[in-house]
Amino acid sequence: MKKALIAMSGGVDSSVAAALMAKKGYDCIGATMKLYENGTVGMEPEGACCSLSDAEDARKVCSRLGMAHYVLNFKEDFAAQVIGRFVAAYEAGDTPNPCIDCNRYLKFDRLYRCARELDCDVIATGHYARVERDAQSGRMLLKKANNAAKDQSYVLAFLTQEQLTHTVFPLGEFSSKDEVRALAESFGFVNADKHDSQDICFVPEGNYADFMSRYTGKTYPPGDFVTADGRKLGEHKGIVRYTIGQRKGLGLSLPAPLYVCRKDMEKNEVVLSDEAALFTKVCVVDDFNWIAYEKPESPVHVTAKTRYRAKEAPATAEVLEDGRVRLTFDAPQRAITPGQAAVLYDGECVVGGGTILSPDQSPDLRSGAAAVP
Repeated sequence: MKKALIAMSGGVDSSVAAALMAKKGYDCIGATMKLYENGTVGMEPEGACCSLSDAEDARKVCSRLGMAHYVLNFKEDFAAQVIGRFVAAYEAGDTPNPCIDCNRYLKFDRLYRCARELDCDVIATGHYARVERDAQSGRMLLKKANNAAKDQSYVLAFLTQEQLTHTVFPLGEFSSKDEVRALAESFGFVNADKHDSQDICFVPEGNYADFMSRYTGKTYPPGDFVTADGRKLGEHKGIVRYTIGQRKGLGLSLPAPLYVCRKDMEKNEVVLSDEAALFTKVCVVDDFNWIAYEKPESPVHVTAKTRYRAKEAPATAEVLEDGRVRLTFDAPQRAITPGQAAVLYDGECVVGGGTILSPDQSPDLRSGAAAVP
């Protein structure tokens, strides 16, 4: 009998994933990752995930399914690999996606290693995505979920071939969340009606700048809002509070709408512009993980997303001499943001993904190659 480790958050998705794996005949073990103390990140004890009630919900589901359940202490790993990277990215002027780092370094690395230590054949999670082996190439393919509204393939784009070989996403075949909740009710799970988690799990009410100040003990000083030619428009409240494309919350009285188009971390200046300046056709992507095929020798035409909620847009991906990928869109895209992931698709398959660099980090973009022609 094959053995599976199920990543269980206490929510309905991972609970149903566990039930489906057991139904397929796997010998299952449930594992809840303890990632942080809620008090450490400024939350009430029961205010978010990682609470005692979440772990208890997961334990009750495991008990009902007759499987063992463990709570694994990954707090040090989470602090270093997720929160630490999150803070460092904002302090460098980038806008990170901590869910990607959590998947990359916790669920499919740290937890994956635990699965191997427990002699498990696979790890299963409640993500909405699919994994299939390509019969022709033999490579493992990461595909979009059948439920387009819940598809999470974007945040899984850093999974390696080895990890995908030993990963199962039982919910990827479902076309609606209602089907999953109906299954949870049929199994008699206590969390069948539990609401979905939202936003960044460790940031109370989405206020990441206040979280950073509290977590690091640092004060992020005010500085100037300026135009592209250096004209001062007013004072900002700390440069980490702003991200590319932002218009609301600037606290300025302006004759026309202006948007954050760039952040100069050395000068502590937030550069504002009209919306037209936000559009660009070119970005460079680092740390690229190829999934559907090996690194191509010639440019490939794909569709690409530059943030989780963005629509896919046609583009050409070209591997540069240093291994980075230059992504050239057919049409200008709005507010391509350093630190976010660019994920490439070929139909329903994820081609791969990497991290968007700022023009300052990309020599071939410094001269203006990123501008709309």
